[in-house]
Amino acid sequence: MRIIALLAVILLGTASNTAEAQLLPTKLRITVIDGLGNYVEGATVSIYESEKDYLASENAVATMKTDKKGRVTFKEIKPMAYFVEAKFEDKNNNAAGVKTGELEEGKLNKVNTVID
Repeated sequence: MRIIALLAVILLGTASNTAEAQLLPTKLRITVIDGLGNYVEGATVSIYESEKDYLASENAVATMKTDKKGRVTFKEIKPMAYFVEAKFEDKNNNAAGVKTGELEEGKLNKVNTVID
C-alpha cells in the first residue's frame, strides 16, 4: 500500500511539473548591445526558425524594436533554437553568433547579441 501511495505522489508531482510548463509561455528576451557594450535603443530584431529564412530575411516569426535597455521580448513562441537578425542604421549582428541555443519551454530565455 505504501508503495502505491509513493508512486501516486511521484506521478502527481511529475504531472504538475509538465502541466506547469505547458501553462507558462516560452519567451525569448534579446538584448542588443554595440561593440562597446552600450545598449542599442531602436534596433530592429527579427527571429527566424530556419537558416534559409534568416539568410533571405523572409518569413520572420516575429519582429520588434528594442527599448531603452536594448531589449525585446518575444512571447508565446516555440521552444526551439532561433536565428536572430538585429539591425540599427548601418550596423548588424551578422558576425556575432546569430543562432540561439535550444529554448527552454515555459521559461524566459535570455540572449545578447552585438551589432557592429
